[in-house]
Amino acid sequence: MKPMSHPSGSALAELTQALAANAERYDRSARFPQDNFDLLHRHGLLAYTVPRHLGGGGADLASARRVISAVSKGDPATGLILVMQYLQHVRAHRAADWPERLRHRIARDAVEHGALINALRVEPELGTPTRGGLPATVARRTAQGWRLSGRKIYSTGSHGLTWFLVWGRSDDAVPLVGGFLVHRDTPGISIVEDWDHLGMRATCSHQVHFEDVLIPLDHAVSVSPTNAPKAELDEDSLLWMSVLLPAVYDAVAQAARDWLVAFLTQRTPSNLGAPLASLPRFQQTIGRIDTLLFANQSLLDGAVAGHTAAHHAGQLKQLVSANAIEAVTLAVEAAGNPGLSRHNALERHYRDVLCSRIHTPQDDVVFSQAGRAALAQVQA
Repeated sequence: MKPMSHPSGSALAELTQALAANAERYDRSARFPQDNFDLLHRHGLLAYTVPRHLGGGGADLASARRVISAVSKGDPATGLILVMQYLQHVRAHRAADWPERLRHRIARDAVEHGALINALRVEPELGTPTRGGLPATVARRTAQGWRLSGRKIYSTGSHGLTWFLVWGRSDDAVPLVGGFLVHRDTPGISIVEDWDHLGMRATCSHQVHFEDVLIPLDHAVSVSPTNAPKAELDEDSLLWMSVLLPAVYDAVAQAARDWLVAFLTQRTPSNLGAPLASLPRFQQTIGRIDTLLFANQSLLDGAVAGHTAAHHAGQLKQLVSANAIEAVTLAVEAAGNPGLSRHNALERHYRDVLCSRIHTPQDDVVFSQAGRAALAQVQA
């Protein structure tokens, strides 16, 4: 597929509408939204952050954010999986420790076949690795290659992924910890369909089991010894994540806002004799929502323009997500019962936007880090 380097505003609007037409169906079934990814592949958007010299779109952060916002406004589950695709390709093609042949292989798979990749990190026993600890997933070194065994939960995209970047540790005396690259067709992989969440249901974030899975030794693509650990994300990758992840939920809030505006202009109670939009209290609610979305736009625009330092990345994620949740909550309060009816999209938007809270970093981590930094500065 020829990558869509710079999709126009009208093209992105059409994409939003096409994805929105599938959103309710996939939310109810909680199945992987294959139709949506077939559409994105036809537009060349699954390889949008693959470097141009490898056939991709070579998109920068600003361009990637525009696409993520348009996709997520139509279907945020599709948008979240696409965020992971974009982040993993950006990281792989900038990392010095990835073998060149593997970088080229995942790039070719994305360009030619629309292959998806994501990192599988969370485990049943440990939980999120961002709070410390070593993975229970172990790669045993053998003459044939690594033998990988372990379980991963909350594996976003599971059924639709071609490549799993599995966070694990080696069985060496000084373990190597990091990402082991596994192709989905490798024997020993099974998916347990246990994802049944309130929102973002079509992300298919199921549990994935690896039982003595054999991979080549050079598929330990981003590992480091426990006695000399490397940071998982450099400052640029951290900024990409802190922009694209909350952009998904900001787009949900935009969709909720548009639904409410349409509802208020169309709903004309017989005792009022005019649309609800004529009442000052509803006008004020729309104004509050638009102000929250304006704040989000300003925050995200500033970040992609390079005006946000890396140490503020967590605060950026927290602020945009919190504003999105408040905006959708205001829309539900204004709509009343129709806002919570499964016949209307606003109910789905409300469930989806609440999922922004669970993404790393969570609020307590963001506020603790900001507080420690402020106090350390004063003490210094």
